[in-house]
Amino acid sequence: MKHLISLFYLSTLLFGNLTAGTKDQTPDAPRIIKGTDSFEFSYKMTIPRIEEDGRLWLPIASSDRFQKVELLGVTTHKPWSLVKDPDYENQIFTMDLATQDSGKTVEVRYRVVRSENPGHAAPMSEDPCKYLREESLVPKSERLKKIALAQTRRDSTDSEKGAALYSHTLERMAYDKTGTGWGRGDAIYACDSRTGNCTDFHAYFIGLARSLNIPARFAIGFTIPADSDEGEISGYHCWAEYYADGRWNPVDISEADKHPEMAEYYAGHHPANRFQLTMGRDLKTEPAPASGPINFLVYPLIETAGKVVPAEREFRFRRIRDTDK
Repeated sequence: MKHLISLFYLSTLLFGNLTAGTKDQTPDAPRIIKGTDSFEFSYKMTIPRIEEDGRLWLPIASSDRFQKVELLGVTTHKPWSLVKDPDYENQIFTMDLATQDSGKTVEVRYRVVRSENPGHAAPMSEDPCKYLREESLVPKSERLKKIALAQTRRDSTDSEKGAALYSHTLERMAYDKTGTGWGRGDAIYACDSRTGNCTDFHAYFIGLARSLNIPARFAIGFTIPADSDEGEISGYHCWAEYYADGRWNPVDISEADKHPEMAEYYAGHHPANRFQLTMGRDLKTEPAPASGPINFLVYPLIETAGKVVPAEREFRFRRIRDTDK
């Protein structure tokens, strides 16, 4: 099977150098950081040429159980506002745009301390059932339910079922960004095509889990490269968690597909070299985009005359070592 973990990787996992803040040194494995990671992050975007007034939305990261976020500064040429979406309490930057704003830049700078996520108990104040709600691209589907029931027919607990759905998604799908339709986090597209990127993998998994009444949730941000200490990050990454037997269990199925020797690790961990910007799908804001709830928010969203306009963006990081503190 393509997802068997090498004996060499297992020996490293069990007996190797796994102290906080160290890199996984397995030769064929992607370099990840266990324990904790510290870095500065720059999120910079350029407003494109716009012919009519409009509005900009972009994510503002916040602290949670696994990341401590310090906002170092927001550089803009005009006032802006901070709003929250009511469902997931993501912080969202919003700013009115006029034609004279064309070519102007917005930069958000952070200092972040991020911890590895090995799974965790849900807070008493949290209602996991809110992560059972359907979304525009992750609908309630009898087709998904039929698949999920077939894949978990020998399992009795939600933990066993979640693990079975992880294995099924890993075996069924392949990481492939060719053609059209991928990258939207469309669970039905992923079910049909059996290909896609991280949003598609995790939309399919989340749809399967929810069809069995297992809460599951989506988060998006960036992977911070572990094999260099500074540089540009080319694009986003997303991951998921499912709730079972009182615990949230992290999964990263698209990374496991790209790196089969890490499949066991990604069935229950998110490494420390991550930076989460938002959680959830179909985000609602006030003021709201004319295009409707935001599918997921990681890149800048600009609308003029009710139409989405793409923007240039640049994401950079610099790792903080003990000598820098």
